[in-house]
Amino acid sequence: MDKLDLHGIFPPITTPFINGKVAYDKLASNVEKWNRTGLKGFVVLGSNGEYVYLSEEEKRRVVDCVVQSAADEMLIIAGTGCESTAETLRLTEDCARLGAHAALVVTPQYYAGRMRESALMKHYSELADQSPLPILLYNVPKFTHINLAADFVARLSKHPNIVGIKDSSANVIQLGEILNGVAGGFNVMVGTAGVLFAGLTLGCVGGVLALANIAPEHCVKIFKRVQAGDFEAARDLQLKMLPVNQAVTAVYGVPGLKAAMDMLGYFGGDPRLPLLPSSERERSEIEAILKKADLLN
Repeated sequence: MDKLDLHGIFPPITTPFINGKVAYDKLASNVEKWNRTGLKGFVVLGSNGEYVYLSEEEKRRVVDCVVQSAADEMLIIAGTGCESTAETLRLTEDCARLGAHAALVVTPQYYAGRMRESALMKHYSELADQSPLPILLYNVPKFTHINLAADFVARLSKHPNIVGIKDSSANVIQLGEILNGVAGGFNVMVGTAGVLFAGLTLGCVGGVLALANIAPEHCVKIFKRVQAGDFEAARDLQLKMLPVNQAVTAVYGVPGLKAAMDMLGYFGGDPRLPLLPSSERERSEIEAILKKADLLN
């Protein structure tokens, strides 16, 4: 593939389970529906995909299923970040063989106190030197308790095989600082729909958004309206989607996102233990939020 064009919207897709087992047929069905919504591609094995709960074999089968089910023009970004550099490279190489187009690599986190910039620089540089796939950094401090500072991202952006970042800090100031500092052609992507409009107007190339699992067309509309310079319409739609995004990220999390998917014609199903499914009260609250946003009749 030529240079990656990451301009657009990517959902970090969920992994469907039935009785605790990955339901690959349901995953394929979801992907086939998403194919028709204007999305740029898919992020597989992200936080919303419960990647930390998947075995090595399941991770590879999930990537393979998505590659086989995605439309030809869709870009597939695989979350290949593991705790060790060696395991990250091994999974990245496997995902390349399966047909992924890029690797999204979360910061190692178990020894967070030792994950100083020197350790992370070595980790990402060695990985990028050897990876058959272009590397996207994944900054998600709410889970990892590690934040990739803008000046550090700027230094990493000079590596020819580190091509972008998904920043899920929801910090618009940091997004701006990253955009100011990175090398030309480096792809800065918004990692949460709550700051999609702001990030796009600052110059982000697109978004990797949990919201795009359940409202892909709305996320694509915000992107396209900003691209067209119709900022008022984009802002209005952003404001309308804010409560939905808050519900399926901060408030109800992955179980809530899956409940919303069930309500909107996708297969969400239950999360994998120890995550518990949404309660009846939570499902009722989610349903009300979806109705208020005109996503559910």
